[in-house]
Amino acid sequence: MGACLGVCSLLSCVSCLCGSAPCLLCGCCPSARNSTISRLLFTFFLFLGTLVSIIMIIPGVEKELHKLPGFCRGSDSVLGVQADVDCSGFLGHKAVYRMGFATAAFFFLFAVLMVCVRSSKDPRAAIQNGFWFFKFLLLVGLTVGAFYIPDGSFTAVWFYFGVVGSFLFILIQLILLIDFAHSWSQLWLRNAGESNAKGWYAALCTVTFIFYAASIAAIALLYVYYTKPQGCTEGKVVISINLILCLIISAVSILPKIQEVQPHSGLLQASLITLYTVFITWSALANVPTRECNPTLLLRNSTGSAAAPQTLTTWWDAPSIVGLVVFILCTLFISIRSSDHAQVNKLMLTEESGAGAGTEATAESGVHRAYDNEQEGVTYSYSFFHLCLLLAALYIMMTLTNWYRPDDSLRVLHSPWTAVWVKISSSWAGLLLYMWTLVAPLVLPDRDFS
Repeated sequence: MGACLGVCSLLSCVSCLCGSAPCLLCGCCPSARNSTISRLLFTFFLFLGTLVSIIMIIPGVEKELHKLPGFCRGSDSVLGVQADVDCSGFLGHKAVYRMGFATAAFFFLFAVLMVCVRSSKDPRAAIQNGFWFFKFLLLVGLTVGAFYIPDGSFTAVWFYFGVVGSFLFILIQLILLIDFAHSWSQLWLRNAGESNAKGWYAALCTVTFIFYAASIAAIALLYVYYTKPQGCTEGKVVISINLILCLIISAVSILPKIQEVQPHSGLLQASLITLYTVFITWSALANVPTRECNPTLLLRNSTGSAAAPQTLTTWWDAPSIVGLVVFILCTLFISIRSSDHAQVNKLMLTEESGAGAGTEATAESGVHRAYDNEQEGVTYSYSFFHLCLLLAALYIMMTLTNWYRPDDSLRVLHSPWTAVWVKISSSWAGLLLYMWTLVAPLVLPDRDFS
C-alpha cells in the first residue's frame, strides 16, 4: 500500500515536469507565483550548465575529453584547417565554449519565442511556465550537438560573442548593484528614523568604513603586484584613473545639492560601487598579457619557458572565483525579486507587484501549488529575462576560461588585450552610470526619479 502511494506521489510530481507551471494536480510544488518558479527553474538550468562547465575544466576530466570522437582531431578539416592540429592543451577551454554555446542557444531560442507575450492567456506562456522535462531534453540535445561543432574558426568567432555578452552582463551587474546599494541605504535609514536608534547609523558607518578600507587596501596591492617602478604604464594609468573616478563619485554623493534631491544617497552606495570597481580593475589587470606586469599570467599560461610552454593544468584564480560568486548572486537577484525603484523596474522590464488572480484562492484552499498570477498581465518581460540569462551564460563562459583564447597556431592559449580593455571600459561605464543616478534629478528636474 505504501509503495502504491509512493508511486502515485512520484507520478504527481512528474506531472509538474511535463505540465504547466500552476501544477494543479501536484502536491510537491510550493505555494508560490508561477512567475517566480519559472524564473528560478530557468536559472537552475543556467546553473546546471555552469556546473557542467566547471566539471569539464577539472584536470582529471579535461584529460578524458580527447576520447570524444572528432572533438580534438579531424573535425576542423571541414572548414579547411589542417586536420592534425593537436588541441589537447586546451580541451577544457573548448568544452566550456561549447557548453556556453549550447546554453546561450537555449536561452536565445526562448527569447525569440517569447517576444511580445502579454499575459498567461497567450498560448506561448504555457511553454514558458511548463514542460520542464522537455526543456531539459532540449538543453541536453543542444549540448550534445555543440560538441560536434567543427573547430575551424568557431572558438575565435565565439570569443568575440563572449566578449560583447560579458560586457553587457557586467553593466547589468552594475545596475543591480546600484539598485541594491540604494535599497540597502534606504532601509537602514528608514529603520533609524522610525526607531530613533543610533545603532543603525553606527552600522551604516561601520559597513561604509569596511568597504572603503577594503578598497584602499586592494588598490595598494594592485600598485604593488601589477605595476613596476619602470614600465607597466597601462596598469598605473588604469589604477590611477579608476581611483580618481571613485574619489569623484564619493565626493559628489555627499554634496548638498545632491542631498537635496537625493536624500538617501550617501557614502554607503559610493563605497560599494568603489569596491566593485576595484574588483573589475583587478580582474582586468589579471588579463594583461605582459608577464612583468601580471604575476598571475605565468601560472595560468605556462609553467615553463616562453619557448616551450606546457599544458595549462588549472583555470582557477582569485578573480575567477570572485566573478563566479558575483555571477550567482546577480542571477538569483534577477530571478527572485523586483526592484524597489520604479525606474529600475522600467529599465529591467519588471513590475514591482506581481500578485494577481489566484492568490486568495490558493491561500484559502491550502493546496501547495504554483498559482497563476499573470492572467491580467506578465510581471516581467519573458524575452528580456531570457536575454539576461543568455548574457549571463556568455559571462560565465568567459570567466571560467579567464578570457583566454588560442593563438594562431591553435597550440597555446594567451590572454589578449581585448579582455583588459573590455573590463576597464565596463568599469568606466558603470561609474558614469552611477554618476548619472546622482545628478539626473538636477539635470532633469521635471522627471520623477523616485
